[in-house]
Amino acid sequence: MVQKKSYFLLLAFCISLTMCAQNRPYDLMLKGLYKNTIPFIKVNELKTEISKNPNIVLLDAREVSEYKVSHLQNAKCVGYEHFDFAALKNISKEANIVVYCSVGYRSERIGEKLKSAGYKHIRNLYGGIFEWVNAGNGVVNNQQESTNQVHGYSKSWGVWVTKGKVVY
Repeated sequence: MVQKKSYFLLLAFCISLTMCAQNRPYDLMLKGLYKNTIPFIKVNELKTEISKNPNIVLLDAREVSEYKVSHLQNAKCVGYEHFDFAALKNISKEANIVVYCSVGYRSERIGEKLKSAGYKHIRNLYGGIFEWVNAGNGVVNNQQESTNQVHGYSKSWGVWVTKGKVVY
């Protein structure tokens, strides 16, 4: 009886370890990038929030060329290299804001700028648009049409996109 229980516990442990290992390289990479200065929101949480709150502000912290390929529906492109607060002139500092980029690094930096400027409710999408698409969620192109394309930022970063078609 004890032997069966030990075997079952070992099997359960191995299964859970295997499940965790499936996303482990991506999660480890993300943990190495993030400074944890802006709270995260996970993809499934954002999807639920969007369905309940159509006033959520989505800010895309990628460059215009990336945004044109695909972005989350209703997201506003604010860029990274040429970020300018003028693009946010109609957004209240009390607004519920989610910033994203390819994987979450650039959006965290933009989130820090927003926080310094007095915006109060900012979150960074954990894993960025790559995680959004990898979870099977849709994106739209510059004409607001559904697309399966995702800008991979570069060939070395595009490897993290596991669903859809990566373009550069």
